[in-house]
Parts: sequence; structure tokens; C-alpha cells
Amino acid sequence: MASSQLLPLELVDKCVGSRIWVVMKTDREFSGTLLGFDDFVSDDNMGNQIQLPKILLNGNNICMLIPGGEGPAE
Repeated sequence: MASSQLLPLELVDKCVGSRIWVVMKTDREFSGTLLGFDDFVSDDNMGNQIQLPKILLNGNNICMLIPGGEGPAE
């Protein structure tokens, strides 16, 4: 039985329109709905607890993307 594998960008593409938790290389974390990304994985349009309407993250500073994540527990 062959197992199917997704490439990292294919997984991120499947997350567009879904909740995602982003952990940055710094101590910052964001959760929100992923509205888009480019080939360099610069996430676009995510809100967090400060309720930012839209933000653009540089992919060079992203440590981890967690699909379906709600962010850290308070």
C-alpha cells in the first residue's frame, strides 16, 4: 500500500482559509485564519489576541506552522 506524502508548501496551501498557529523564531506567536501565502511562506492576513485585522509575516522569521492550531493556552 503506497502512502501519500505532501510537500510542505502543499500542506500550507491546503491550510488557506483555515485556522493556523504560527510560532516565530522570537518569542511571538500568532493564531488566526490563513488567507494566503507566497512561495517564500510569508504568511498573509492573520489576526492574534491583539485583534490585528491583517498582518504580513516574513517567512524567514517563522519557526513553525501548526495547522488547526488555536495558539497557546492562557
